[in-house]
Amino acid sequence: MMRNRTLKIPLTTLATFGAAAFLILQSADAHCDGLDGPVVKAAEKALSENNVNLVLIWVQKEDEPEIKEAFEKTLAVRKLNPEALELADRYFFETLVRVHRMREGAPYTGLKPAGRDLGPAIPAGDKALESGNVDPVLQLLSEKMEHGLRDHFKEATAKKKFDADDLAAGRAFVKSYVEYIHYVEGLYESTISAAHGHYPEAESPAAGVDQHKHETEK
Repeated sequence: MMRNRTLKIPLTTLATFGAAAFLILQSADAHCDGLDGPVVKAAEKALSENNVNLVLIWVQKEDEPEIKEAFEKTLAVRKLNPEALELADRYFFETLVRVHRMREGAPYTGLKPAGRDLGPAIPAGDKALESGNVDPVLQLLSEKMEHGLRDHFKEATAKKKFDADDLAAGRAFVKSYVEYIHYVEGLYESTISAAHGHYPEAESPAAGVDQHKHETEK
């Protein structure tokens, strides 16, 4: 008798797709444009320690002159008074984030407020780097994948047996089958493809699944 066992996924496989799997599992925006994001935090530290190198790692080499110029202007203006400091810092944050996102192929739509709901994945990823323990991230991804895979599998299995003359039932099976297979395919592709920069939603593996899903519903 076959027992119902919990899906076991090798940690090496989970670690391989990390950021790419995030594109499938949720649609939260990248947090590099947030006032509490890593880019602005680096900018605050750079201004505090008067060390522009702390932010140059967030831009490409060809953008260094622009960032260095903005940094020097900011240092000069922020000495005037508290109001000038606030405006100068904001200018520098915006310049740095804009240039960073431009090179990553992402649009700049302004700085986002701190405390945004980024979903569970991004905070978990950041916390893992801070603590040096990636296990909670692996557990999060494993649970999400297992839940999604089992749901698609269950629906496809339930609709697999249908009367050959019942076209509606047959099409319902095909729809669930397509969604199941594309979900599996999307997970697999994420394990062999590295995630680079800020992907538009339409380019993510999940977008392909959703597009095919809409097509089958027509």
